[in-house]
Amino acid sequence: MSAPGPLTLVGLIGMPEVLPESDLAALLSAALAAQELTLRAGDVLVVSQKVVSKSEGRLVDLASVVPGVRARELAAVTRKDPRLVELILSESTEVLRAMPDVLIVRHRLGFVMANAGVDRSNVADCSAGERVLLLPRDPDSSAAALRTALGHRFGVVPGVIISDSFGRPWRLGVVNVALGAAGVAMLVNCRGEADRAGRRLEVTEVAVGDALAAAAGLIMGEAAEGVPAVLIRGFGSAAAEGTARALIRPLAEDLFR
Repeated sequence: MSAPGPLTLVGLIGMPEVLPESDLAALLSAALAAQELTLRAGDVLVVSQKVVSKSEGRLVDLASVVPGVRARELAAVTRKDPRLVELILSESTEVLRAMPDVLIVRHRLGFVMANAGVDRSNVADCSAGERVLLLPRDPDSSAAALRTALGHRFGVVPGVIISDSFGRPWRLGVVNVALGAAGVAMLVNCRGEADRAGRRLEVTEVAVGDALAAAAGLIMGEAAEGVPAVLIRGFGSAAAEGTARALIRPLAEDLFR
């Protein structure tokens, strides 16, 4: 894995609230133009999962959710809204841990995460009740579609990463990781390369997608910053193939089950 040159990261600001059926590529293009930016070969655009999910209509009104028996049982343990727990279960294949204020699951896409990514933050309430947001149905496909749409507008196809904030085992705090991607190598295999002492690397793989998402997360923020996308320039791997699915450890290699 060769070292890239200097990286620049620019947050896109001033975007309006993204709504279901919003043309996200058009909104991102307008934000780039407003900051006198255009896309160049090798650019990577990291986009918040929230704006992707909103544009895809992944909003659910909690008033429409009827919790089942299992949801009510877990709600009693976790002290969460039973309707929220029902949605979490509908997005999950397995409950891994339930305790007060904590519900860790395996998402249907393979992610191990809190609350299956079902989120209330930065989601405006509607007059009919409280809304929550689900993850995109297929983040890799969402990234590929956004990449194609941006390529049509700029004549240059960027790498696209869809990011979300995750907690990590044995570490406090959250960092952004890649949920979906297109046009960026996600996992770089360094096995067989030599280190500086000439020793052959045996197991080293670099989670490039997560590293880029984490860097962008420093600019996106987690609260009211209003920066839904970050342009990364200088990494130089936007022509590579790769999907974020490649970063999910296979169940057979999960030593902590």
